[in-house]
Amino acid sequence: MADGAPGGAAKTQRAVWTKPLRSLLGLAMAALLIAVSGTLVGLDYWRARDSAIIDAQADMRAFSDRLVDRLGILSGGTTALVGFAASIANSLLVPPPERMDDKIKLLREIIAQSPHLDGIYAGYPDGSFIQAVDLKAPAWRKSLDAPDDAVIAVRAMQPDLAGLASNRLIFLDKDGGQMLERRLLPTGFDPRNRPWYRAAVNGKNPASIGPYNMATTGAPGMTISEAHRGNGGIVIGADIDLGTITEFLARERLTTGTVAFIMNASGKPIIHSDKALMNRMLAPKEKGDRDIGGTVDPLVSGLKANLPKGDGVGFAEIDGRTYVVMSTSVKSALLLAGHRTVVAAPLDELTEKANRYLYQGLAISGAIVLLGLLGALFLARLVTQSLSQLTANANRLQDLDFTAPKQVSSHVTEISTLGRAMNRARDAIFTFALYVPKELVRKGIESGQFAGRGARRQEVTAWFTDIYDFTTLSEQRTPEEVVALLSDYFDIFNETVSEHGGEIIQFLGDSVFAMWNAPMTDEHHAENACRCALAVERKLTIFNADLKARGLPELRTRFGIHTGTAVVGSVGARDRLQYTAMGDTVNVASRLEGMNKVYGTAILASSAVVALCGDAIDFRPLGEAQVKGRATALQLFEVIGEKNRAPLLVDCPPAAAI
Repeated sequence: MADGAPGGAAKTQRAVWTKPLRSLLGLAMAALLIAVSGTLVGLDYWRARDSAIIDAQADMRAFSDRLVDRLGILSGGTTALVGFAASIANSLLVPPPERMDDKIKLLREIIAQSPHLDGIYAGYPDGSFIQAVDLKAPAWRKSLDAPDDAVIAVRAMQPDLAGLASNRLIFLDKDGGQMLERRLLPTGFDPRNRPWYRAAVNGKNPASIGPYNMATTGAPGMTISEAHRGNGGIVIGADIDLGTITEFLARERLTTGTVAFIMNASGKPIIHSDKALMNRMLAPKEKGDRDIGGTVDPLVSGLKANLPKGDGVGFAEIDGRTYVVMSTSVKSALLLAGHRTVVAAPLDELTEKANRYLYQGLAISGAIVLLGLLGALFLARLVTQSLSQLTANANRLQDLDFTAPKQVSSHVTEISTLGRAMNRARDAIFTFALYVPKELVRKGIESGQFAGRGARRQEVTAWFTDIYDFTTLSEQRTPEEVVALLSDYFDIFNETVSEHGGEIIQFLGDSVFAMWNAPMTDEHHAENACRCALAVERKLTIFNADLKARGLPELRTRFGIHTGTAVVGSVGARDRLQYTAMGDTVNVASRLEGMNKVYGTAILASSAVVALCGDAIDFRPLGEAQVKGRATALQLFEVIGEKNRAPLLVDCPPAAAI
């Protein structure tokens, strides 16, 4: 660290643990009261909690058993009906339209005996297809535009001569009588391409497909299909509406947060008690989509990772919440055979009753703790309110903001004394800031360059100005008039240099020394310095017009601009530093300002400036010149305007007259 750098000792100090005063007082009071009251109610809570867990496990076993029984009934009934149609129903051995009356009667009877079926159908090796659907589902009724009194719709397809499937739609009333028949346009539907057909064709055992979202109703469903005993190419299938299962999972939850789902042998959840998640799990997936089963829902993923081995009960900690988890295998049903049912309930909800007893036991203690906290916070507020105001004032002073209120009232003697001391410090810093460029200080602190004595080499653009014949003007005016005139003149420079990203380093009599690219980095420092000089000239034109109207002499200004490497940093005595730049770059800029006398110009720049400005600034080449104190000659250029502006023409006297 540079010599005299403030904060060097601070870096070696250990960090001190701090907390707000009101928090410390509140915590101390609360800790004392909680320690006494908490011990008295803890034993009763744990006793009630253990009893609640035992009761919950028994309820979960009963729930899981009922779920497996429902699956068995649903699966067994559907499998028997499909098997009956596949082994005995000779009417299905021929494709439609043959024996249509017998087919319709058989399919209608199957639907009547199975309210959980969405539809029953048969697919044939030649692409023929017949299907009967129950119109109790509003989606089917709307999709088929069914008559009001129709209860069953039968759709029959058979290939025509062109190879397309002709389509007939027959509506039946509650007695099985035909109400209406429609001829529909041929479709590209082919049962032989459907998963249920391919899974069972020429097979000897029934097959199950799904779960999936059924295309028409959107409800979760599964399909059981089986090849006909008389012809293995004929496949009978039945769509099972799993709505009763999902409703059972959602309805029979032990608590509000209870989760129940069924997962297949590979561990993928396929039926869930949350209907929204269930729909997402069964939604059609585009190529490349991620599996939703256990990745989107973190709770499902956590439960899968913490399932007990085999059938049984366990505990799982997921996202800071403990769950009681029960897993049961589905062993007897074709539908979902080999799957597992999982039921998980949050421990905090299962022990809600115990928690209620705990809350009642802690009510009195909590009231006492609250009163103690309120008292401590009230006392702390009286103290910290004034401290917060003083802290805010100190932070404003750090930013050289002097808008802080002067008075901070407090009933605490020490705080009142500190407030008066802060006011005195504010007045002192405010006075000091009048003599120091505030923006320079802010930027220097932000860039880390104000860390004590020290400097570094850096490319900068140096900028010097001077007033033509200022000595003569000073002799003709009183010192008070000169000071007032210069103050208004310097206001223009201070404002314009700041607007263009530069910093005024020093006022030297009637001269101004400004710099770009330090302390803050500026990629366009040379261009901004030229733009600033042109902007000052424009403002001085208005300023001089006002002076002339008041009978005062005009102030004509010369500018010198040079870019190069300089030594930039804080120099000076141990307790008196100045941020500045030194080196040949600064000297050349100062010399260029003076050479305006020779060339009759107002703004002179070096070739180094021109090289960095590109096409942004208009320059007029003036040739080479020897600068005092420099061995090599410089290429000189007059800055005459900006590319996006008309060149600024400055009325300068001839060189001989300057």
